[in-house]
Amino acid sequence: TPNTSNLGKQWYQRRVRGFTMAGEEDRMVKMEVDYSETVDKVIPECETLAAENKLNEAIDKLLVLEKQTRAAGDAISSSKVLVSIVSLCYKVQDWTLLKEHVTTLCKKRGHFKLAVTKMVQRCCEMVPEIQDKEKKMDLIETLRTVTEGKIYVENERARVTRTLADIHEKDDELEKAAKVLQELQVETFGTMEKKEKVEFILEQMRLCFETKDYIRTQIISKKISTKYFESEETEELKLRYYRQMIDLNLHHKEYLAVSKNFYEIYSTPSVKSDDLKWKEALQRVVLYLILSEYDNEQSDMLARIKTDTNLAKLPYYQNVLMCFDTAELLNWSILKKVYSQHLKSGPGEPASPLDKEENWDVLQMRVVEHNIRVLAKYYTRISLQHFSHLLHLDLKEAEKRLCEQVVKGQVTAKIDRLDGIICFTKQKDTEQILNDWSGNLNSVMDLIGNVNHLITKERMVHQVS
Repeated sequence: TPNTSNLGKQWYQRRVRGFTMAGEEDRMVKMEVDYSETVDKVIPECETLAAENKLNEAIDKLLVLEKQTRAAGDAISSSKVLVSIVSLCYKVQDWTLLKEHVTTLCKKRGHFKLAVTKMVQRCCEMVPEIQDKEKKMDLIETLRTVTEGKIYVENERARVTRTLADIHEKDDELEKAAKVLQELQVETFGTMEKKEKVEFILEQMRLCFETKDYIRTQIISKKISTKYFESEETEELKLRYYRQMIDLNLHHKEYLAVSKNFYEIYSTPSVKSDDLKWKEALQRVVLYLILSEYDNEQSDMLARIKTDTNLAKLPYYQNVLMCFDTAELLNWSILKKVYSQHLKSGPGEPASPLDKEENWDVLQMRVVEHNIRVLAKYYTRISLQHFSHLLHLDLKEAEKRLCEQVVKGQVTAKIDRLDGIICFTKQKDTEQILNDWSGNLNSVMDLIGNVNHLITKERMVHQVS
């Protein structure tokens, strides 16, 4: 009686080995003959022939066996043969023969995807081991050529392309490196791990930024979802991503975006556990927040930052932040005198944004804008001369700053230049005027009704008494 369990096991193994994807047509091929024993016997013989300087004879023998395994549908044995062919060529350092057989074997019709993948993977392992730059470049270009358009080896193509980009970068050819790496759309690769995808995209961003292609850098950055960084395992990639975004946003002078990037870094557990790192990050959050233009988003973030308990450990940064949160006029001269030394970086400290004089000019503009919003809150009418005096600006500059705020929609104002009067009342449309008139009229009629009721009540009390 046959052992049914062994028969079932053999049937399963043959099924796994035989039914394999083959060729470009994605058709199923059933294994007719198992060449595993023959392959295990022939490969050592061919290695011996190659060691005796009979490489061509060994390759010819393997090519015959490769054709037999391919025709029989034995994918695993075919993979071993292809890997053995390229390994023998590499072992004897015959680069011309290696490139020739890699190209030829990939073009053969009806080849198994598994076999081609294994062969390409073995060739990719050879690339870092090659010391000669020219030979390495030739093999990389060969691999890029044979893998072009083949989805099942897209990961291998991406990795050798990155190696090529690194070589170009070492040769100070950044534009070539960026162009080569941009060819890869790794976000569409289904078999590549998420971590490796993010690393590729970050490398693309870095090269584009270094070649001053800022628009493309911005486009590539949007391929990464920030939700990926919620895991603690991705902290290193998270910090790398936000540091690159800081450089990009600083180039565009988008200070609110820079402040948000530093806040993400500050919120990282590894940064919060280090006093020096979280202090530096929180300081940058505050400084770039006060340098950013006022809007609802900036106001919301300011309200969020001021409630952070760690801010109390940075008193000067807390005080300067509260200056912009209170509806009081700020004196620029006093503010700069008090905070100039404390907001700049000291010896041995990382550079502060206020180390640059141009950022002090930006901060002065933010102080003026803050004061204009305060005046618009407390005044309905004010003379232009008094307005400029409160802002510590001349008449022309004060009028210019007010017009900028009106254009941005931060305040609503009209200037009567003949009388030199600024009116901060908001102009109402016709419908709103009618609604207000109707509401006022209803209020007056209600008051008249209440008064009439009280008079009638008094008369009745007087008559009774």
